[in-house]
Amino acid sequence: MRFEASKKLRFMLGLPLLFLAIAGSHAFAGANNATDAAFTNPPLYADFPDPDIIRVGDDFYFATTTFANPPGLTILHSQDLVGWEIVSHVIPRLEGRAEYDLKNGGDYRRGVFAPSLRYHDGTFYVVTTPVNQNTRVYFSKDIRGPWQFNELDRPAFDPGFFIETNGTGYIATSGGWDGTVTLLTLNSNYSRIVDARKIHYNQGAEGSKLVKRGEWYYLFNSVPSHLALTCSRATNLFGVWETIPQIDDHTGGHQGAIVDLPDGRAYGFVMKDCGAVGRMTFISPIFWTNGWPVWGTPDAPGKVPAVAPKPMAGKPLLRPASSDDFSAPTLGLPWQWNHNPDNTRWSLTERPGFLRLKPTAATNFWLARNTLTQKGWGPTSTAEVKLDVSRLKPGDVCGFGTLGKVNGHIAVNGGADGKNFLSMNVLVDAGASETRVASVPISSTNIFLRTALDFVRNQGLCSYSEDGQTWTALGGEFDLKFDWRTGTFQGEQLAIFCFNPQPGDGFVDVDWFKLQTSRD
Repeated sequence: MRFEASKKLRFMLGLPLLFLAIAGSHAFAGANNATDAAFTNPPLYADFPDPDIIRVGDDFYFATTTFANPPGLTILHSQDLVGWEIVSHVIPRLEGRAEYDLKNGGDYRRGVFAPSLRYHDGTFYVVTTPVNQNTRVYFSKDIRGPWQFNELDRPAFDPGFFIETNGTGYIATSGGWDGTVTLLTLNSNYSRIVDARKIHYNQGAEGSKLVKRGEWYYLFNSVPSHLALTCSRATNLFGVWETIPQIDDHTGGHQGAIVDLPDGRAYGFVMKDCGAVGRMTFISPIFWTNGWPVWGTPDAPGKVPAVAPKPMAGKPLLRPASSDDFSAPTLGLPWQWNHNPDNTRWSLTERPGFLRLKPTAATNFWLARNTLTQKGWGPTSTAEVKLDVSRLKPGDVCGFGTLGKVNGHIAVNGGADGKNFLSMNVLVDAGASETRVASVPISSTNIFLRTALDFVRNQGLCSYSEDGQTWTALGGEFDLKFDWRTGTFQGEQLAIFCFNPQPGDGFVDVDWFKLQTSRD
């Protein structure tokens, strides 16, 4: 592929000084202001829910939920539990439901979630239960994939995979509507269930995670009705278990477990509901009292600290690179689609150095395939795109904004005789129609769009520019929200889109995407 050196230089020099500092030649998402002594929670200020974290040698790996966004089930890597980089997605494309192709209204709140990550004898395993399908055991020798999978004969809700030292595999599962924890025993290659036993009852428990430390087995469970985390322990996997409360969303979070460090210490990881930004993962020191893990420090026990001692010093501060000039032959790992894409309607090669989006057939933003997304970052962040709209055709609606409970965006609308215009639109949930808040005619063929996210005030603002220098807000601020019952079940995402009720041969070329966060 041709590398456009002049474009790359313009991209690097053109990053606006929206915040106090710029880290390197690209903006980095959610950079943590860590030193070798301490870090600020959460390490990643974005929606990385349902965490499962393991250590393999000196490296940590983190699996997280992605719902209907493919590629699915993101894997991150760290050397100190503080700095993280995205290294893999387990599932290239969602299967088994027409809705994953955004038919019949789509499947924004379903897909795949609550992955369980483990490593044994040179192989990584990720266990997940796609909605309305049986549990799958994915496996790969390389954390970067490719991944294969075995499908079991039943669904295990929020599966907690555990591998004994002798290689025997188990899945702990429980649903919050009950709380009975069932332990499934697998065969030698983890492709079949050979036994199932009820081992514990913990009212309202789900999100099981099993770890072993010394002679004790520890079973962590989320209790969503109380937004709380419990810990159970036993000297035998099949019980008898005793249970104590740990923390909740007031003191730190409600779904997670512990991971060991090379020196034998333990740190905790836990998810917390954090409003419009989504469900974020926090990292906490752990100390031990009478064989039980205690979150926090002896000076402040029972809560996840806002500023915590860094688990390991002297490690590079890894960060998920998010800005993109589309010069690579493939999309960067931070990108995901809103549903399975139609690969005939987008390209990185038809115009090298640009992302080309051809409109998909849809009547509104919510129903449009090939919407390209990244996570919204806090506490505040600003993202910009540069669009070449010279080839839009009448009816094409292409633009940039948010995807979530509230969908606010500026769209470039293709008009007759090339008379395009901008409109600021807001759509809540899966509304049948969008509300047009404001509109303005434009004459330029290159348009710059900006989306600012303020997760402190839970407000968004969209602006435009025809020269990349002078910006005009369009339509005023709009709400940023999260609701697991509606929307996408994720924090507000950034979204680049292009649709038309009757697509023709028009298209939009995206020159670049730039992201700055208040933690950069």
